[in-house]
Amino acid sequence: MGYIAKTLTRRNFIRFSAGMGLALGLDTLVPKMRAATAREVGEGRTYPDIINLQVQKTRLAIAEKETPAITSNGSIPGPLVRLREGQTATIQVTNRLKEDTSIHWHGILLPPEMDGVPGVSFAGIKPGETFTYRFPVQQSGTYWYHSHSGVQEQMGHFGPLIVDPLEPEPFDYQRDYVVMLSDWTFENPHSVLANLKKMSAYYNYNRRTVATLFKDLPWKRMRMDPTDIADVTGATYTYLMNGMAPGSNWTGLFQPGEKVRLRFINASAMTFFDVRIPGLKMTVVQADGQNIQPVPVDEFRIAVAETYDVIVEPQDEQAYTIFAETMDRSGYARGTLAPRQGMTAPIPEQRPRVLRSMADMGMVHDMSGMDSRETGNMQHDMPGNGSGGMNHMQHDMSGMKSGDMGNMQHDMSGMNSGNMTPHGPDGHGPGNAGVPMMLQSRLDDPGIGLENTGTRVLLYSDLRSLAPREDQRQPEREIELHLTGNMERYMWSFDGKKYSQAKEPIPFRNGERLRLTFINDTMMEHPIHLHGMWMELVNGAGTHQPRKHTLNVKPAEKVSVDVTVDAPGSWAFHCHLLYHMEVGMFRVVSVTNQIAEVNS
Repeated sequence: MGYIAKTLTRRNFIRFSAGMGLALGLDTLVPKMRAATAREVGEGRTYPDIINLQVQKTRLAIAEKETPAITSNGSIPGPLVRLREGQTATIQVTNRLKEDTSIHWHGILLPPEMDGVPGVSFAGIKPGETFTYRFPVQQSGTYWYHSHSGVQEQMGHFGPLIVDPLEPEPFDYQRDYVVMLSDWTFENPHSVLANLKKMSAYYNYNRRTVATLFKDLPWKRMRMDPTDIADVTGATYTYLMNGMAPGSNWTGLFQPGEKVRLRFINASAMTFFDVRIPGLKMTVVQADGQNIQPVPVDEFRIAVAETYDVIVEPQDEQAYTIFAETMDRSGYARGTLAPRQGMTAPIPEQRPRVLRSMADMGMVHDMSGMDSRETGNMQHDMPGNGSGGMNHMQHDMSGMKSGDMGNMQHDMSGMNSGNMTPHGPDGHGPGNAGVPMMLQSRLDDPGIGLENTGTRVLLYSDLRSLAPREDQRQPEREIELHLTGNMERYMWSFDGKKYSQAKEPIPFRNGERLRLTFINDTMMEHPIHLHGMWMELVNGAGTHQPRKHTLNVKPAEKVSVDVTVDAPGSWAFHCHLLYHMEVGMFRVVSVTNQIAEVNS
């Protein structure tokens, strides 16, 4: 078919398919993926009736250093699993480890027992056992798979998953590549978590000095640090693109004038990336596997577990750098688009490190325009932080230096527009360090470090589904969930309770239209993932609300999603930052038919 690169040699075919989990639009790019039988479906592509994956310990060379990894079929990423909408997928997973394992099919709608979350929907896969995942494929788009057992995901147990649609795509392209981003540490991930528990800033090499002590006093009183952008940084991480470190330079080929589809997947354990291709505009056509109205951008931020599909159209016979810089600016993943192997393009200069602002604490800019009623709304305390709370920050702001006020980056003018909500002490639990003084919608906020780049950055408010959403009902009820934590103690939770402290599941009622409202009471971004059902982002798109399987919630943000509850059973619900989930930012959603179990 037309997607096949005519210049792809047999040597490159073996290299790409065996090592990179790369989708080139080829019929079979999966190493060791065997089928008992195969059938031809549409445009000549074959889809195996049975896919075999072996989870095993493998020694790999990453950044020219040999290291042990947990892999699917011996590679990082694992092999591309390519399915067809409408088929029944049969995937046999054999565990060659000495510990239990699992695979979760991220973003795929399926029966709960096939979802792959040990302790929630199935028992896990014991050493030496083979588990058969079998489920109807009801959707199309770009997704991925990963372990849901301990910290295996950080050790390399993940891979791309593409579902080809029954109907023709609503956009044209001639080349098709997966671009899978990840973070790798040569440390044992259990040691990384232990280091964070001992000292949350263990990997933060950008901490401020004594020279900024006075300026940082409000942060210290809140047990926070304005340099806390990422929990785990380039101090231990090497950032990979399709399993390759920056120096290895993964390369995708094109011919000038071709349209190239890039399927970006953030398979990191902890890292947000800002993605750009200097010299090329990107048109975003899918978000989390779902078609959206095309959005032309210069760059986009991709949170952990999100996917974005973009179309680029290079016209010149030159190389272009795919540059994925970490949000905290401590490193980057890098690849190349080029007409020929071996070509390179300049690597952009890294942007300066960024600092948290008072806006991330729920504070805002230009206090002079506030009247007494508005300032009165900012007197709320922060119980549970042991410091007397935010009232410590209410001392005469007129004495603050202009440089201090410059940290308050957001205008207060939106306060009465409904975009901001005074936030009191209710609704958060004892496990939280505090709450922001003001909540706001941040759907138009590109994210920390992208505010003044001079580039067109993708915003959540840009996302519009291509087709009207199927369920036009208004929500029948609302559940409010607080994202809570204490960075100093490295504790993360929902509503102030770790998973071990949450005695009951979150109750959903089968058939209802439900609104979930997330309130981020922390200073960190949290990518929230709901298994089994779509979340529709309430972003002003009306009947075209975009579907998301993972939603990034910014600090001091209040954001809502609508859910059509149509999947009876028990489902995982968690922050997709792996170490946040491991220490307690995880819950179970129970979908039942019993109204009495639901608290309105």
